[in-house]
Amino acid sequence: MADPSRVLVIASTARELAPSGGWATLCCGVGPVEAAAATAAALAAARPAAVVHVGIAGSRRGSGLEPPSLIIGVAARYDDLADGFSLAPRSMHADATLVAAARQALPQAVLREIGTSAAVGGTRGADVEAMEGFGVLRAAALAGVPAVEVRAIANAIDEPDRSQWRFEAAFEAIVAATPALVREVAACVR
Repeated sequence: MADPSRVLVIASTARELAPSGGWATLCCGVGPVEAAAATAAALAAARPAAVVHVGIAGSRRGSGLEPPSLIIGVAARYDDLADGFSLAPRSMHADATLVAAARQALPQAVLREIGTSAAVGGTRGADVEAMEGFGVLRAAALAGVPAVEVRAIANAIDEPDRSQWRFEAAFEAIVAATPALVREVAACVR
């Protein structure tokens, strides 16, 4: 039997976290810096077998990703660095085993690279934009802990009218997806 207590589920806010089914949870705060710092501290305090980062995100118009589509991040790209800046990593790949587990748990989910930026609309080219993924995946990689990012689409990135954003549907989708996701991840980690 897989042990869910070996999985740490991280989200920026409590609204994105499902009630724990035996797994550890962390609200990491909003933005890449808060996410990286909180994740690093949590990983230093207790070493889980895997990190599952969940939350809501925006999508580019024309991407075919409408609320509340689920996205499994194959990589997180940090778009707050200037083009051509080569002194820090710009992309972190999700753990391939955890991506496969996420696909098993969420067969309707779409695989995509997820852009990370501290600013809404700050990503360049990615179909999916969020604010914490790169920070979480980078901290996990530095700690040697496999990680994956899974998001539910809430809005079009360039939609200025926040009343058009479907927060509730996205929160419900990511919370509903988490138990199956954790079960599959727990089953594949040692």
